[in-house]
Parts: sequence; C-alpha cells; structure tokens
Amino acid sequence: MTPEAKVKKKVKATLDAMGVYHFPPFSGGYGHSGVPDIVGCYKGIFLGIECKANGNKTTAIQKFNLDRINSCGGVSLIIDEDNVDQLREIINHEIQSRG
Repeated sequence: MTPEAKVKKKVKATLDAMGVYHFPPFSGGYGHSGVPDIVGCYKGIFLGIECKANGNKTTAIQKFNLDRINSCGGVSLIIDEDNVDQLREIINHEIQSRG
C-alpha cells in the first residue's frame, strides 16, 4: 500500500466513524480534473478532502478546486500523515466556525 493510500484509508475510517456521507469521485478520463480525493457532506456542509503523503503538495488545479469549495461555503482540507490523526477535530472546528 502506498503512503497516500494509507492516508486515504485513515481518512475514510475517520469519516465512517463520524457518520460522514463520503465517496471517492471517479475520474477515469470522464471526470473533472483536480477534484479532491474524497468528497462528502457532514452536518449540511460540503467537504472536499485532498490526501497527500511524503511532503507532496497540491497541484495548481487541485488548489483551484479546493479554493472554489471554500468560496462556495464548503470545507476543503489537505490531509497528510502529519495531520490525519487530528481529522475529526479539524472537521469539527471548521464546521463550528461556520456557525
């Protein structure tokens, strides 16, 4: 399993434990470039989560999509092996900060 796959697995397990509706969007040539690895909804707020590992950074198109999610009132997150264990707290903080 790749380091990024390990991050995705932990993210999905955390989201499941929280009761978050989520799924990995299919791109396979027919999807939209730069869509976050995992999208979902929690307490009425749209979530976009980009998973990274080994210090990898978002691409320009990924950053554009994450910024669009934020500008539309959603929550976009970049989660890696350094912050994946705090994902529950990060999501709850972001949801609370929106009122």
